[in-house]
Parts: sequence; structure tokens; C-alpha cells
Amino acid sequence: MKIIQHIIAGKNLSGSGGSPVFNPATGEQSATVLSGGKAEVNAAVAVAKAAFPGWATTTPARRAKVMFEVRRIMEARKDEIARVISAEHGKTHVDALGEVARGQEVVEFACGIPHLLKGSFSPLVATGMDVHDMRQPLGVTAGITPFNFPVMVPLWMAPMALACGNTFILKPSERDPSAANLLYDIFMEAGLPAGAMNVVHGGKDAVDAILDHPDIMAVSFVGSTPIAEYVYARGCAAAKRVQALGGSKNHMIIMPDADLDLAADALMGAGYGSAGERCMAVSVAVPVGEKTADALVAKLKPRVAALKIGPATDAAAEMGPLVTSAHRDKVSSYIDQGAKDGAEVVVDGRGLKMQGYENGYWLGGTLLDRVTPIMSVYREEIFGPVLSVVRAHEYSEALNLINTHEFGNGAVLFTRDGDAARDFADNVQAGMVGINVPIPVPVGYHSFGGWKRSVFGSHGLYGPEAVGFYTKLKTMTSRWPTGIRSGAQFNFPSN
Repeated sequence: MKIIQHIIAGKNLSGSGGSPVFNPATGEQSATVLSGGKAEVNAAVAVAKAAFPGWATTTPARRAKVMFEVRRIMEARKDEIARVISAEHGKTHVDALGEVARGQEVVEFACGIPHLLKGSFSPLVATGMDVHDMRQPLGVTAGITPFNFPVMVPLWMAPMALACGNTFILKPSERDPSAANLLYDIFMEAGLPAGAMNVVHGGKDAVDAILDHPDIMAVSFVGSTPIAEYVYARGCAAAKRVQALGGSKNHMIIMPDADLDLAADALMGAGYGSAGERCMAVSVAVPVGEKTADALVAKLKPRVAALKIGPATDAAAEMGPLVTSAHRDKVSSYIDQGAKDGAEVVVDGRGLKMQGYENGYWLGGTLLDRVTPIMSVYREEIFGPVLSVVRAHEYSEALNLINTHEFGNGAVLFTRDGDAARDFADNVQAGMVGINVPIPVPVGYHSFGGWKRSVFGSHGLYGPEAVGFYTKLKTMTSRWPTGIRSGAQFNFPSN
């Protein structure tokens, strides 16, 4: 049985304790991942702290060269990386390739770090006096990442943290940890010095050790809202910078004038891709008007029922299994509760069995109609292949659903009406907005982040926001002797 080890100072380190890693398609254990805690985090921090001065004083151009090489290696090995993702997460191969590509975007953005770190200069702010500023790295930083994107989310953090001159400790999900070790190998092959990046596996003990360690300056987190809130509170109490991204309940409003075939296709990909295990998945469809709702459900029903479900090795599969048996059962329980609460189960994915994969964690696509805002299937993040249809009588009612929900990660409008699109963009209370775009995850040179209880902290992931998060600003005001003597000045300086 494979043992997935910690990587500290370039060495694979064994330890005590561990948890099983499963292949979601077969239900068979494929590995054991070690469970680290305070001792392993302390060791990783000591190594990263020692590596920091040398890496921080490496020129931005040389740090960029490492990122260019990471990008090259990833492109050459993308199929291998995707297979590692699918083997432990369960998503289809093409979906895993998409994850790799979106992670590469941030690596590409990090290649521009010499430009991104340029400061500003203002000459002659007063007689003989100039002001300039610079951004400097923080020190040791850490990323705590979720199971649903075991490559993309670490790449939303590590490249920017490292390119800015910090060292980095990655604590991946224990459900699919192999991808983290593969990423480490790629960064080392690209020329990153040993110790600048380390990987510590584990659960809550490792997380708490990261949040409490006084030498970790900043922590990035992606996961559920309760844990994001915990990470933010505990990390801030330890005087760290923290960006903690939490849960979501992303709505798509479908206006009466929308192209319903386009909207239905968009809902299929956004609702059921990656088995709905995406923080930007559309889990709520809000058709405006009964006629729109009836027509939309009629178009969705055969599409959902015909979803091609299978293992990642099946090139025709559109959706794979869920990540664990416990998560599959949890998602099924939401469908049970929705039916009890009065939702109409239009397509039922419960009880799906795959021939030859009877022990896998399978759940078919599920479509619920006539869901109401008081139901748990509407209020809570399900994180599975369940799409709820909430019917709205008019646009203002649909918009209010989004704006009064506790989450504000993403929101989407499908329409042909420019006025409606502008009003939606201006007034929707969500951090990432799509107009006829079902999954509005920003490209790598913008920044990712939600609103309300979908995020804790003021900086978004990757893009320009990441430069601000992973650096501290220093501003210099200087004047050199010019022969001018004005004597002591006791008023507050001004120009």
C-alpha cells in the first residue's frame, strides 16, 4: 500500500498516524496519507524560515524564470497530473485537464512578477524631496486547500506567494493528497530551492498548528464557510494575514427572453460538472415566470436523465463519482429532505449503481423543482449533483433571492436584454458575476473572491489582489542636502 509522506526540506518524511485514501470509482483504498501535526508544521516552518532570506533576495526576474519552467513542465505532464487528480478525486479526465489549465493561468500570471512588483516614484513632492515605494515579501506563508481542486487551488496560492519572494507551506486535503506531492516535485524540477516549498499532510491538528505558529505570516484557505470562519478568527487572533474563502449557493436567473436551449446547456455543465463539487457550481436555477419555468424544466429533465456517468477511464463520461461514501450519503440525505419538504423530484439520482463499479461512490444527476427558500436544499450548500429550481414571478423577486442569501460567491443572469444585464451587474450582491456565462471564475490576471459569508478577509485569490496579500508596502520619503537651511520645523510637515 502506497504511503503518502510529508515533504520537508526536499525530503520525504515518514511519521505516525495516517488516514486512508480511496479511489472513488471503485471504493478501494489506494493509499495511506500521513497525518501531521505540530511537530511536522514546526519542522516545515523552520526549514521555510531558513530558506526565506536567500529566496527573498533572489531577483524577481530569476523567480519568474522558475515560474516559466513550472508552466513548461506542467504543460508537458498535464495528462499525468490529470490522471493523479482523477484517481483520488473521481472527476473525469477532461474535467481534470480543465483544472490543470486553470491552475496554469495563475502560474502564467506569476511569470510577470518583475512588472507586478514595480513600485511608484514621485519626484519633488516638496523642495528637494522625493517619495518612492516598494513591495517586500512577508516571510513564511501557508495554504490550506480543499479536495475539490487538488491542483488548481494550490496553484491559486503557491505561485504568487513564491513569486513575491515568500516561502510556502502547503497543507492539502487528506482525501486526495497525491497531487500536492506531484506539484512539489514540479516546482523542485523547475529550480525552486529546497526548503522554499514544503508539504505537510494532515487534518485539524495540522491546520491548528499552522494557524498558531508565530513565524507563519499569512494563511490562505479554501473550504466550507464554518471552517473558513474558524480559520479566519484563529489566524487573525495570532496576528496573521488571512484570506479564507468559504461556501456558496450560486444562482442562475433565467429571464423570459433568454435562449432556453443555451441556458439549459449552461445549467448542465455548471450544475453537474465535477459532480457539483465546485464552489462556483450553479446549484439554483431561478426562471422568471411560470411559462419560463415550465419550458426550462422540460428541457432539463431529459438532459439530466441522460447524463453519462462513469469512471475517469471512460472517455465518454460526463460526470464521475463523489469523493467519498460519506459525502455521497450526505448529498443523498439532502434529496431525501427536499422531497419531504415538498420539492418535486423531477430526476432522481439516488441509488445509482455502476456495473463493474458497484462499490464506487455514485450518485446520479438530480433535478428538484418547486423548491422554496425555506427548504434546506435551498439554504445550505449541498456540494453535489443536485440542481434546485426556484420559481420567481418577476425579476426583482429573483434578484432578491440572491441578495438575501447568506452566501455571495457567484451569480449569473441569462438574458437578451441589455438593461436587465446592466441592472443585474450593478445590483447583485455577489463577488463574481456572469452575464450569459454560467461559471464566471475570473481568468488568472483578475482576482477570485466572493462576498458575504463566502469569504472572510479583504483580499481575493490570485491576480492583482494576490500581490497585495503576499507583500507588505514600504514607502520612502527622502531628501538629500542641497545647501538649503530652514531651521527646525514644529508644525506637521506639508508641501
